[in-house]
Amino acid sequence: MDMLRSIGADHVIDYTKEDFAKSGETYDVIFDVVGKASFSGCLRSLKQDGVFILGNPGLSQQIQGLRSSRSCGKKVIGGTLPYTSEELLILKEIIEAGKTRSVIDRRYPLEQVAEAHRYVDTGQKTGSVIITID
Repeated sequence: MDMLRSIGADHVIDYTKEDFAKSGETYDVIFDVVGKASFSGCLRSLKQDGVFILGNPGLSQQIQGLRSSRSCGKKVIGGTLPYTSEELLILKEIIEAGKTRSVIDRRYPLEQVAEAHRYVDTGQKTGSVIITID
């Protein structure tokens, strides 16, 4: 929670303690980092032109996202997206200007890649997991 606030999140909700979709509030952006939130609950909790970002979408969520984006006016983003060279240059400028920062949870040597995957699969990582190659 503290890490998310430290990188600029305005409002952070602990999904293990609170179901934000039942609060009646609506949001401009919902970023489901862990993938535990109800898809339909998130859509209901978005403002009309809101954006729902799926941090770790499964195939069914990606399909639901495509269908929902077309039918309800709320944008759902998740999965593999193609990037243009212009978008990558904008991202490069943002990084070089220090307007964003990466959060690295753990580093593993290449020889421990299976252990790294097991750790990621726990759903408890709080940043990127890096594989180092010597």
